[in-house]
Amino acid sequence: MVNNNLSEQERKQLAESILAGDLIPAKYGPSIVEGARELELVWPGKSDHVEQIVLPFQSIEQIDEPREKDISELSLFEFDNDSGRQIAGWSNKLIWGDNKLILSSLNSGQMRSEIDEAGGIKLIYIDPPFDVGYDFSMEITVGANSVNKEPSVLEQLAYRDTWGRGAESFVNMLSERLRLMHALLSGDGSIFLHCDSRTKHLSRLVLDEIFGSSNFRSEIIWKKTNSPKAQAKGLGAQYDTIIWYSKDQNFTFNQPFRSFDEKALKAYSLTDENGDRFQTTSLVAAGSQLTPDRKQFEFRGVTAPWLYKLETLMEMDREGLIYQTSTDGLRKKVYLKDVEGVLVSDIWVDEDVPPFQGRNEENVDYPTQKPESLLERIIKMASNEGELVADFFVGSGTTLAVAEKSGRKWIGADIGRFAIHTSRKRLISVQRARKDAGLTYRSFEILNLGGYQRQAFMNTVGLPEEANTKSLVVKRREAFVDLVLRAYDGLKSDQAAPFVGFKGNTAIYVGQIDCAISELEVENCIRHALDLGISKIDLLGFEFEMGISPLLADKAKESGLTLTLRYIPNEIFDARAVASSSVSFFEVGYVEIEPQVNGLEARVTLLDFGVFYRQEDADVVERTLKLGATKIIVDKGQVLKIKKAKSGEIERENVTSNWQDWIDYWSIDFNFESRPEIVRVIEQELEFEKTTGRFIFENDWQSFRTSKNRNLELNSVWHQYPKKGSYKIAVKVIDIFGNDTTKVIQVKVG
Repeated sequence: MVNNNLSEQERKQLAESILAGDLIPAKYGPSIVEGARELELVWPGKSDHVEQIVLPFQSIEQIDEPREKDISELSLFEFDNDSGRQIAGWSNKLIWGDNKLILSSLNSGQMRSEIDEAGGIKLIYIDPPFDVGYDFSMEITVGANSVNKEPSVLEQLAYRDTWGRGAESFVNMLSERLRLMHALLSGDGSIFLHCDSRTKHLSRLVLDEIFGSSNFRSEIIWKKTNSPKAQAKGLGAQYDTIIWYSKDQNFTFNQPFRSFDEKALKAYSLTDENGDRFQTTSLVAAGSQLTPDRKQFEFRGVTAPWLYKLETLMEMDREGLIYQTSTDGLRKKVYLKDVEGVLVSDIWVDEDVPPFQGRNEENVDYPTQKPESLLERIIKMASNEGELVADFFVGSGTTLAVAEKSGRKWIGADIGRFAIHTSRKRLISVQRARKDAGLTYRSFEILNLGGYQRQAFMNTVGLPEEANTKSLVVKRREAFVDLVLRAYDGLKSDQAAPFVGFKGNTAIYVGQIDCAISELEVENCIRHALDLGISKIDLLGFEFEMGISPLLADKAKESGLTLTLRYIPNEIFDARAVASSSVSFFEVGYVEIEPQVNGLEARVTLLDFGVFYRQEDADVVERTLKLGATKIIVDKGQVLKIKKAKSGEIERENVTSNWQDWIDYWSIDFNFESRPEIVRVIEQELEFEKTTGRFIFENDWQSFRTSKNRNLELNSVWHQYPKKGSYKIAVKVIDIFGNDTTKVIQVKVG
């Protein structure tokens, strides 16, 4: 294949050098070596390795606002005539977890075939945490007040991995994920990376290396604020950058236009005899457009290298589209009525892509939220209706909401529970609005990685082979377990694996420092406890897998086993707190409900809800708070406002005096065991489906708070069952921090 980047003279010189055995200058490398890099960014610990770990996705919840039976627009997919729910076709995905493992599992796992059947991912938009001050903390509304939500341990680890070693760790995080995204993106797809002035130079270099500089499409400047913050020394930051690369030269592009403003209308200031506005454009080739085959010829007395053939120019003349200037120059008329709008450039300061304001109707009180108009322009520019778009740093869910409204399929992922919860509420609101308007929408499911995160695949592939590394891993695990047991007042024991110790006659299981305790781990503990004759077990973890089956505690109880899930608090890393025995391991929240049955109908009333979180010790805050200051904290399951008067007098106000203040969302599956989880597996090179023994929570009804409406319904609607019998009802409650608690009850109807 001839390389058109080299001139004839350069090719001749290269041939002579090769025949003479001379060294070839390095500058020719990218032109003559297939796959050679034009530019490479190097940093300590850099690797071209692409993650190949594949973990199974576990479907936690299916959300599909039931459709009216007489709506005819549902030809996009199959739906059930009785329930109005989607039963076939692509279901959108909202996935909780580390996006590196999610991307790896999407690339090489069973869901890849589902993505390929949907046409592949045509567009990826990502807005990674490029702000070195962004640490996953945010303000949460509680009644008339707000409290700072501290990051979870998983979020803290994600922040450390992104910025722990400064630019080096940011580039490493970005490179690993962009390689996976490149592999997942369809051949005609594009990626848009949102960043700021501090990281765009690094991002461009990484993108050049992975996607190739020839696939760079544009660097878009977006004016993010009308009022930049004043700087003591320097200029206020007023814009972000969105970097656009395609995967190949053949990519989807729909020319965007913006509406005419007063300035744009002035360009069409000329009018014809009918009063129609037009502007003029050149008919003559500019210097950059001149090519050897472009010949000059005469047209209406003017000899020039015309942009169009003579026949075309003559046709324009007959249609009255040639304009003669006052100096007898010839130009083409472009009528206002014949154009869609003003062509969009790479500077987006238009009124139709405005900065995001807090008073915006879209506002969901998420710190990194972007305006829907920004994502609408990107999605419509680089994808078509029915195609699949993805966002792997989903945040408040703007990309997904716009994709749904624009008729696209979507995949979203985030490591933050609160991000997943915020997106869930937002997407339910989109479903409701489109249902009310008689428009199409797809169901979506919430998933996480079964056998979640690093510990799961460590158990599968084993620890690193190097003895010294293995020793270090084991020592770190032992030190962590010792710390947790000391803080929990437990005694270490290696005689009852997988349990690490005992507190009285209660066996203790400790989860991993960098991942959530999975449902598989809980089932494993139950099985071993029964085999060992243990009657009580405490499971201690920083996080618990989203949607851990509510039947597990009942299953354990039926077998005579008491199972308790407790959160490991951050205070265990404070030596003073551990030494003073002031560390509290709080239980996962509890919920109380009451069912009501009337014939074949049933409904649920929410009676009580409790959590036990602690982010700060109220006594410590009181001692350290400055005179005249006020602080809102979370301690012992309460949100407290602590005021210290200038006299030193302390005043405490319980902001969450009502249990309802802790609830942000609750939903009901009125027939919990109606939809078993089915997964595709490959055994002995044969692919087939099998049930896992779990059930998917089908969201039949929900009530939740929004930034505009803080009210919460405590009574559900009446649900109609098809026939009399016994049914299990699952109730899921999500608190103001995005953590879920589920309870299952049984009712008889009819």
